[in-house]
Amino acid sequence: MDKNGSAAIPYGVSGSTLKLFAITTMLIDHTGAAVVGTILNRGALRTMDPELYRTLSTLYRMMRGVGRLAFPVFCFLLVEGFFHTRSVRKYCERLFIFALISELPFDFALKSGVPFWDKQNVYFTLLLSLICIWMLDELRERPVLQLCAMASCMYLADALKTDYNFKGVFLVAILYLFHDYRIYQCAAGAAAIAWEDYAPLSFILCYFYNGKRGLKLRYLFYWFYPGHLIILGILRRYVIPSFF
Repeated sequence: MDKNGSAAIPYGVSGSTLKLFAITTMLIDHTGAAVVGTILNRGALRTMDPELYRTLSTLYRMMRGVGRLAFPVFCFLLVEGFFHTRSVRKYCERLFIFALISELPFDFALKSGVPFWDKQNVYFTLLLSLICIWMLDELRERPVLQLCAMASCMYLADALKTDYNFKGVFLVAILYLFHDYRIYQCAAGAAAIAWEDYAPLSFILCYFYNGKRGLKLRYLFYWFYPGHLIILGILRRYVIPSFF
């Protein structure tokens, strides 16, 4: 057991390994959506080259399937970050700043318009999830208020139409509530995200988290998220139309 009661796997994977896994699978997912999906949506390909169209369709499904593995790992790391951060308030501030920075790149790469008000980027989901478990932690002796806090954050995520909406907040809350027992935490997390194909498989890797930070990659995801979306948006809106 570590200081928070979680079973640490001595020869498992570090936090940085989990983060790199999540970033890589997210990149595959977004590339599938922004690049391969855009090529498929250009109607001429279906009639001009049906075989290529079928191949790209298969590739698209595979890439989006791989991408389902990313979000649960980010949620797991958010909960671990909550238990290890020196300041939850500053953690919230960082998420909020990058949620604002990332919104237009998110729309630019993955949505039909800029701005696009019907879906907000995943940073908003993570921010509301962090606020949720912060409130759950502060209200440990008041279960009724805990339930109200959790319901409020889930409602806000749904009302704001954040990526993964209330289901994302619920997943993080579950991971927080079962944090002290890794095997139960992973099983409960897998059940909470079971509605998303392939996503529960992420918790096999999370189970082997060894409690160590690994490489210092604190700001890698923060900047990688908007950065890769800008590049994918350029490919989607300016490069692909020149070839297809």
